Formats: sequence, C-alpha cells, structure tokens
Amino acid sequence: MRTNEILGRLRGSKKIILTHGNSDMDAIGSAYALKSCFEPADIWAPAGVDRVARMVADKLEIPILETADLKDYDLVVVVDTSSPDLLQTEGLTVPPDSLIIDHHAPTGKWEGMDFNCDESRTSCCEIVYDLITAAGIEMDRKTGLALLGGMLTDSGHFQFADSRMLRTFADILDKCQIPMDEALLLVRAPVSMSERSAALKAVGRSKFEKVGDMIVAVSYGSSFEAASCRALMASGADVVFVGSQRDEEFRVSARATQEMVRRGIKLDAIMGQLSKETTTDGGGHGGAAGMTGVGDAEAMIHMCMMKTMDEFRNIKKKMEAERDSPGSPGE
Repeated sequence: MRTNEILGRLRGSKKIILTHGNSDMDAIGSAYALKSCFEPADIWAPAGVDRVARMVADKLEIPILETADLKDYDLVVVVDTSSPDLLQTEGLTVPPDSLIIDHHAPTGKWEGMDFNCDESRTSCCEIVYDLITAAGIEMDRKTGLALLGGMLTDSGHFQFADSRMLRTFADILDKCQIPMDEALLLVRAPVSMSERSAALKAVGRSKFEKVGDMIVAVSYGSSFEAASCRALMASGADVVFVGSQRDEEFRVSARATQEMVRRGIKLDAIMGQLSKETTTDGGGHGGAAGMTGVGDAEAMIHMCMMKTMDEFRNIKKKMEAERDSPGSPGE
C-alpha cells in the first residue's frame, strides 16, 4: 500500500488504534504517535499491556481505553500485530478494510485489510515515524519519547538494531531535543521480586540439548516469560523457549542470540511453521518470537526444541562443508 494512500486514510477520520494482547512498548509507542499526529483517535489495548508499556504510559500520561465499540469509529487501525488472533479478545472482529501497520513476517491472516508491512524494520515505531515524516507533521517531545521507547525495547536496547534504526533514533533525538539518558530512563523499570523469582525458577526447571557448540534450552513457568528467557540466555543458552499455561491456553516466548541469527536460526520461521502444524498462532522476528493458542505448553516447548535441534544439525553440516571445501581457510 502506498504511503500517500495510508496518509489519506489516517487524515481526518475518527480512528481507534488497536494493539496486540499484553501490548509492549513498540505497540503502545506506535499507537500513541499515530494518535497524537493524526487526530481524532483513541487507543485500545483489548487484552492489556505489559509492565514496561504500562509504566511508560503512566509516565507520559498516554490514555488507553479499557473497553470500546468499533462501530463508533470511521477507521480501525491495528499496529504491531501480525495476526488478528494476537488481539486475544473473544468476540472481537476487526472490520474489513481496516488499516494494518506492522513489521513482523506476514502470516497471511490479514486478508481483506489494507496491509502495510515492512519486516525489514526492527520496530513498528520506525514505520510510524516514516509516515509522520512523509505527512510533514512536526512531532512534540512526548511523541518522540514514545517512539524512542518502542525502538529501544524492540531492539533489545540496540542489541538487535541495524544502522537504519540507529539513524532514525538519532533523528528523533535531534528533532525533539531529547537527551539520551532521558530516553534510556524512560523504559528502565525496577526488577520486582516476583520477576526475579520467576527467572530463577525457570533456570531451575530448564532442560537443554546441544549440537556442536550450539545450545537450546527450554523451561516452563507461570509468568514473566521474557525475564526467564533472559536468565536462560545469561546462563549460556544460544536459543531459549519458555512456556506458560493459563487454563487451556498456552504462551511460548522465544529468544536467540545474534550469533545464532547470523548462522541461520529464524525463530519467526520456527514458530510460524509450528503454528501451521498445530493450528495456533506464532510469529515474530529471527531473534525474538512468540506463540499462543489452545494446547499444552510443555508439549509446545518440546516441539520448539526439536525443531531447533534440526536447525542446529543443518547449520553444523553447512559449517563442516564450508570448512572442508577447497580454498577454505587452513587449506
């Protein structure tokens, strides 16, 4: 979809901007930037927001609706959401011709919508910034901070950033006169005792397998999956999957080191393939992905481990073939 067509839809109409379940800062930052620059608009997170996004929303006084009726709006916009299933709200149906703005690998589940996706971008906030710039709109500091917060969190505080994201980040710092320490402090949340306990329990429950110098670890918990993933990676795992169970529904969070991504691990592809095989919903990025649905969390993380082991074996064979080929270093 062309930029001028997207801007034409955003201008003037009364909009509601939806975000995925347990919305992160990239989703909330994208939604707020659209709201502030293309009024009138409301933000609705139908299945809630995560801890960091809630903290930033409170700091910046970003209004987020708890309930809404889509019929009251001229246009529905969905940001940072690769599938309608990720809205995680029973009975919620996004109307045809809604506008979707995303940066995840397409799942094919937004058929009939005006779909605008650039999976090469590290964050959805970058795409929204490009739209604001193309519209010739001057952002205020609050909008700039919201966009910076989304870029910071989705890039793992620059660990997964590329040069294009860094240039965009610096451009916002300059335009909005925001010092770097203010941007960093915005998304810095104190680690609660509950989060620390969950991470430690996840390490204690973990299982791992290895192929060559590559380790995949899995664990199971009841909350704080992202923190548990970080703890397992800090313990030495290259790829991790952490699952949680809520009644009949499960959620799996996955992370991989950048070295594994460079070698060929693509968590979005692993999750996407499994979601097709199990009629669940999964996707994300090469180094960070997730999956949700009805099923058994422990069975799902086992399947994730098996898929990753297959990828490890393929990588090992490729590395051995490259090492043994004529003209390789050492020959």
